[in-house]
Amino acid sequence: MSEQEKNAPLLDKRSSRRTFIKNSGLTVGGVVLGGALGSLLVKEEKTTTTETHVHSEATGTNNLNVALMYFTPEQYRITEAAAERIFPADDNGPGARELLVAYYIDHQLAGAWGMGSKEYTSGPFFPGEATQGYQGRQNRQQIFEIGLKGIEEQSLKTYDKSFTNLSEEEQDAILTEFADGNVELKGTTSAHFFGVLRTATIEGAYADPLYGGNANMAGWKMKNFPGHQMSYLDIIEKEFTVVEPMALNSQHKH
Repeated sequence: MSEQEKNAPLLDKRSSRRTFIKNSGLTVGGVVLGGALGSLLVKEEKTTTTETHVHSEATGTNNLNVALMYFTPEQYRITEAAAERIFPADDNGPGARELLVAYYIDHQLAGAWGMGSKEYTSGPFFPGEATQGYQGRQNRQQIFEIGLKGIEEQSLKTYDKSFTNLSEEEQDAILTEFADGNVELKGTTSAHFFGVLRTATIEGAYADPLYGGNANMAGWKMKNFPGHQMSYLDIIEKEFTVVEPMALNSQHKH
């Protein structure tokens, strides 16, 4: 990252999602998670939330993914609000809230990813080298528990309001403090938590809808990603063909 990028305001009101994600790069366990992520511009926020539900095309009774498996309602609301600031809606498409990204994160935390069941997290614990990745004892469930509590406490300390009641600019300021590692947490660093949250947010916007996010495959549609096509034989010789994305469940309809 250049000095000019480092010195630029991270969350200027005129900043686009591209600018925010680019400038919120940080090192998590020695791995840089920053960098420009193209095609991440989406339209202005049009949705509102209830305590545990998001009003969008994907939240009807037919979408069984709209259910909490790990988060408390409060944790869900904080995660949803934070993810929306990382991946906000704009003129090109929906943001994290409408894409149901918080449900994706919730479902991932409820499983092996959240419990770190495939990762070695026993001692001894020593500071890792830049190439070694995360070296701590906490799994992702614990990291989110610590981090979400930290977001709420920092919001109350700074603005005397819950994070979900802050303005967008105030939420951005809190998340910037976490990204820069300026908030002290017990058991992990705020920079590491923000890195995990940011990565999970991007994953939730683009993963197969099977996993709870990318509602209506809108994340794929923004990038013209075709999803899981069985074959291109019928269109391989055609030009400028519009290919509608297909999710994993489409494989069982042939």
